[in-house]
Amino acid sequence: MTADPAGRSLDALAAKAAAMLHLQDEMNARVDADWLLREREWYRAVWIECAELMDHYGGWKWWKAASRDVEQVMLEIVDIWHFGLSMRITPARDFAAAGAQIAAEWLNPPATAGFLNDVEHLAAAAVDRREFAVGLIPVLLQDIGRDFDDLFRAYLGKNVLNFFRQDHGYRDGSYVKVWAGREDNEHLVEVLAALDADAADFREQIYGALKARYPAS
Repeated sequence: MTADPAGRSLDALAAKAAAMLHLQDEMNARVDADWLLREREWYRAVWIECAELMDHYGGWKWWKAASRDVEQVMLEIVDIWHFGLSMRITPARDFAAAGAQIAAEWLNPPATAGFLNDVEHLAAAAVDRREFAVGLIPVLLQDIGRDFDDLFRAYLGKNVLNFFRQDHGYRDGSYVKVWAGREDNEHLVEVLAALDADAADFREQIYGALKARYPAS
């Protein structure tokens, strides 16, 4: 394929993937300046997030009633995407090349085996081969009616939230994650819905909106 179902070209996808790789590198460096040298177990983070993703999707716990939270499913996919991007960044930091590879894999997804099975295949790639199966992400997104642009928008939002968390004590434990009875992720969903993703200062607007809602502000 040279374009996805929405008509996005390989080059367009690659450019946005490269931009996300750059942002992910910045976020990782915010936590550990020498993060690439530390060889963190990003693959482990992927498969653990897969379990959380299945919980939000629902339908696998036959012994209890469960409801599907599509917005939280989306955010869990974004979390997995963060860790997967980290697995694709090398010391050379050739974001253009890595972005092109991600785009190529995005445009050649496997056939779906059903959402929960697809999540397990994603987890298996991380556990068994310590790989990030990029092609499964568009398959998962299609199931919930989302696409690459939705992923890009949500990724930018979560990237900003991650910086916000670090700026407000996430690592030392002083960060307050529940605001007015809801987790910060839920507030992020509302913030993103109210903003224009095409605005030049989109990320700055997200940060400002989060700061206005944060209980310690």
